[in-house]
Amino acid sequence: MLNSHRKPIFNIYVGFYCLAVISPKICICSLFSVPSSYQFSKDPGAFPVATNGEPFPWQELRLPKVVIPLHYDLFIHPNLTSLDFVASEKIEILVREATQFIILHSKDLDIMNATLQSEEDLRYKKPGKKLNVLSYPAHQQIALLVPEKLMTDLRYYVAIDFQAKLADGFEGFYKSRYRTLGGETRIIAVTDFEPTQARMAFPCFDEPSFKANFSIKIRRESRHIALSNMPKIKTTEVEGGLLEDHFGATVKMSTYLVAYVVCDFNSLSGTTSSGVKVSIYASPEKWNQTHYALQSSLKLLDFYEKYFDISYPLPKLDLIAIPDFEPGAMENWGLITYRETSLLFDPQTSSASDKLWVTKVIAHELAHQWFGNLVTMEWWNDIWLNEGFANYMELVSVNATYPELQFDDCFLDVCFEVITRDSLNSSRPISKPAETPTQIQEMFDPVSYNKGACILNMLKDFVSEEKFQKGIIRYLKKFSYKNAKNDDLWGSLSNSCLEGDFTSGEVCYSDSKMTSNTLAFLGENMEIKEMMTTWTLQKGIPLVVVKRDGHSLRLQQERFLKGVFKEDPEWRALQEGYQWHIPLTYSTSSSNATYRHILKSKTDTLDLPEKTSWVKFNVDTNGYYIVHYEGNGWDQLIAQLNQNHTLLRPKDRIGLIHDAFQLVSAGRLTLDKALDLTRYLQHETSSPALLKGLTYLEMFYHLMDRRNISDVSDNLKHYLLRYFKPVIDTQSWSDEGSVWDRMLRSTFLKLACDLNHRPCIQKAAELFTQWRESGGKLNIPTDVLKIVYTVGAQTTAGWNYLLEQYEWSMSVAEKNKILYALSTSKHQENLVKLIELGMEGEVIKTQDLAALLHAIARNPKGQQLAWNFVKENWNRLLKKFDLGSFAMRTIISGTTSHFSSKDELQEVKLFFESLKAQGLHLDIFQIVLENITKNIKWLEKNLPSLRTWLLANI
Repeated sequence: MLNSHRKPIFNIYVGFYCLAVISPKICICSLFSVPSSYQFSKDPGAFPVATNGEPFPWQELRLPKVVIPLHYDLFIHPNLTSLDFVASEKIEILVREATQFIILHSKDLDIMNATLQSEEDLRYKKPGKKLNVLSYPAHQQIALLVPEKLMTDLRYYVAIDFQAKLADGFEGFYKSRYRTLGGETRIIAVTDFEPTQARMAFPCFDEPSFKANFSIKIRRESRHIALSNMPKIKTTEVEGGLLEDHFGATVKMSTYLVAYVVCDFNSLSGTTSSGVKVSIYASPEKWNQTHYALQSSLKLLDFYEKYFDISYPLPKLDLIAIPDFEPGAMENWGLITYRETSLLFDPQTSSASDKLWVTKVIAHELAHQWFGNLVTMEWWNDIWLNEGFANYMELVSVNATYPELQFDDCFLDVCFEVITRDSLNSSRPISKPAETPTQIQEMFDPVSYNKGACILNMLKDFVSEEKFQKGIIRYLKKFSYKNAKNDDLWGSLSNSCLEGDFTSGEVCYSDSKMTSNTLAFLGENMEIKEMMTTWTLQKGIPLVVVKRDGHSLRLQQERFLKGVFKEDPEWRALQEGYQWHIPLTYSTSSSNATYRHILKSKTDTLDLPEKTSWVKFNVDTNGYYIVHYEGNGWDQLIAQLNQNHTLLRPKDRIGLIHDAFQLVSAGRLTLDKALDLTRYLQHETSSPALLKGLTYLEMFYHLMDRRNISDVSDNLKHYLLRYFKPVIDTQSWSDEGSVWDRMLRSTFLKLACDLNHRPCIQKAAELFTQWRESGGKLNIPTDVLKIVYTVGAQTTAGWNYLLEQYEWSMSVAEKNKILYALSTSKHQENLVKLIELGMEGEVIKTQDLAALLHAIARNPKGQQLAWNFVKENWNRLLKKFDLGSFAMRTIISGTTSHFSSKDELQEVKLFFESLKAQGLHLDIFQIVLENITKNIKWLEKNLPSLRTWLLANI
């Protein structure tokens, strides 16, 4: 799944452990025949109570392993007029231990009938035996009580008839609406099951390790089409003129990957070099925006088949743009569902960054067809094995297939984003226990996605790309159609045996002591598992402190924490127990060589190979760690940047800028030193490095502007416009140049207009007027479109016209840009109207509400408005989004992350405490509070320095 983290739209239920008391007069042990390994406590009060008042025979959140599914025959008939569905299923199960009940997941389903047949019953066509069904909603489980004990190693067939409403929201089997250009509203039915929502569509063993095959039949009207994981094998006409589509049996897979859609969409198709049919589906009036997605999907699927040395295992792959979809995309095997913004590309309104986004989302989901679908994590605590790998494979695949997009430089921001989270004490390990549906949902966060990808990239850089690729191929082949854990990955990457080394029985006869579990570097052995568990089983990021001592380097590792300074009393306690095996790389002024060393201990010493004026650690910023140069180390590097910055690699320059400002937040480097480092930027030749430096300066401006610290914000404005004037003045209002040229143009012109730079405002206003006079038909260069709309939105007439255009635009890229522009209005009544439209869900779709609130909160005129709305409408928001969903987490963090005063901190703390008192708790609460505290401390410590530095430099 692509978690917007799942994707910011602007480029920018709770499981309760319920134990009820049952009358002691009931003898629970006599009611059920329970396998010895699953014997319950003799205390009757330990048993939950089903909805009918009877004892429920299972008390765990996780399902018992005594029964496993082999095959599901699933029939679904959605009615897109009455907005409900009727369905039935027959599950072939295998009994591993004798039992008298079957536990399944089911949520909000009306179970009408359940029967059981043995293989003998089926052979002699005997009717099924009716089963008593108990429901325990707190655990989203049902129990099927069988009349006779199910015997070990035998197969049985469970048939269930059920019905439900098509869900509101974005989970399970739900309804989605879109509007045609003619104003007609049409409804489609779509699924989204990850992580724990398949149980909302059919009773099932809804855990990733219960893999099975699925045969699906869908009944529909003739005006619709039906899609599922596999190709359609036949269509029959049934009563009432309805049609029934039968789809081929799937490969063995987890329930969360099952998918089906009933819609009236059009498609564009092509075939890969290996014969896989790829089709892109979209609503009829957006069909013309599918061409780029088809081109890139074909190219990327071909790449992955070659890279993994494993053919895509299905005969077809559909990618479909869903009008209402909370994630960025979902990797259902053979039927990948996308937000429209993540799949559709309109050459008239999609910018360079839009193209990069669509390409990388497609690359992410296609990588999942191997990482996640073919090999699935055993449990959600290791979801990073799916998501971290998919994020990492974006880097590998897009670099190989679309080198002109220069994605390699963008990947640094993947790591920088998660460092912001991971350097707080409220972070978490990559692999963390998660049991309830809410806890599982919270695992889909930057730590799983971004940190997972970054530590994989760091390992690849250290062991070599060739060995890393061979290791992951070995992992995929060994665990195909199975489930895997962390240790399985490290074992595959450590094993030096290649396919040709294996003899009968798959035993590799190489020297296991020297090669099977270790890799030799610099004359020492490195245990992959020993090293990587320090990155997956403990939270946080290391700080490597480097001090030059003649021809030696003294190294020390600490836990890097932002907002907690070394002089703070809690600092030492927060350091205890943290130690990483850090694969260090470094370069010097005297050589182009890259030196390597593993720092396993708290301290170490390195001898410099030659006389050198500076040393730079973390070559190309491939390592997941921060570096601080004590003594005059930073001065030496700053001097080199000012003298000739090109002697340091572009990614090293980006890394230096990033680390310097991170160290300021940790109290390890003064702000004026970090700002001095940026002075060389007027000579910078790398667009990514220039943009990284600008990011921090612009962030300080917006912080001052939101806090209304006008003297500093005014001075920052003057500094930015003067210092970057040569770059701003050379930007054309066009779509010319490389991807990074175009992103540089978008960023600097947006900055200039945000700072009310008169030439920028005049040009944007002129283009907006021309566009408006053309009735919205004028093609404005896509890279400046958002800037033009934003300037246009500052007048009442312009804002109203944009809202009208937003309502009827068929380009999702354009709607994105317009909505951002509308959110920048200085008039609060406009911002209130946007929020109301987002809550209504017609003009502005509910899926966009979270990002809209985030954008309004970034607007100084909207920051308090957005936060007040969340507090006052909390229960209404919970009716639209699950508590642990990405949308709710975005709403919470997006409306509070900019706060930087003690009053704001207290206000947020009181609100969170009121929610906890209601039994509502999310990890994001603590993250938000710590982030606000960090902002407060940053201002207290650095505002005087910023004020002084600006006065000396303007």
